[in-house]
Amino acid sequence: MDVTIMMVAMSPFLMVAAIVYFSISGGTKRRAAVLNTVEEAIRAGQQLTPATIRALGAKKDTGSDMKTGAILMAVAAAIVVFGWTMTGLDDDFPQSVFNGIAAFPGFIGLVLLGFGFTAKKEDSDQD
Repeated sequence: MDVTIMMVAMSPFLMVAAIVYFSISGGTKRRAAVLNTVEEAIRAGQQLTPATIRALGAKKDTGSDMKTGAILMAVAAAIVVFGWTMTGLDDDFPQSVFNGIAAFPGFIGLVLLGFGFTAKKEDSDQD
């Protein structure tokens, strides 16, 4: 097999791996910078309040589960609609295949929405 054809065939998978790598490394560098700033402030003898630490960006985003869950539910709905539009091709086979594919992001989205709802209840109890 020609190397060029193999690289073209592997490029979507390599692209996904590169996106995940850069996303994770960027988040890690950002958290390291916040921790270094907090560490230097403690060494300098400054008192850090929770508001100061939140201002530095070291807060937990409670809405991220809700956003991600809603996006995954939308992806699942789009896959179902895409399968529904293809039902004229060969009976109901495309619809059942796309319904099965849509189950993966759909169920993950449901779980993340559940996490988001329970996290909001826990945060409101603490305040």
